[in-house]
Amino acid sequence: MQSLLQQENVGSEELEMLFEARGKGEVDFLLVDVREEYEYNDGHIKGVDLLKPTTQFQQWAHDFLTETKEKKVIFTCRTGSRSAQVQQIFRQHGHNGAINHYGGIVTYSGIIER
Repeated sequence: MQSLLQQENVGSEELEMLFEARGKGEVDFLLVDVREEYEYNDGHIKGVDLLKPTTQFQQWAHDFLTETKEKKVIFTCRTGSRSAQVQQIFRQHGHNGAINHYGGIVTYSGIIER
């Protein structure tokens, strides 16, 4: 399971497996939703740790990058596009633990909270 956290991208099925492993204490990661608050409130993946809207990226990116540089952080959004952009910027700035959830919430078949 730890090997999934070595990849640059994880799909929805892999994310569900990671949640299960995190629940057992086998892996540690943060799941960060980069959609807007109204999108998040319409429905989000159960287990999201933080909401960091991309429209506010300039306000949170530097500090969050610094705080999480040694952690595994999976970014998610609606389809995987915005999260891929955030992940790429973080990787370009030396955050090797930044992972994109490709496909986003629209491909996720796990629990969605509202």
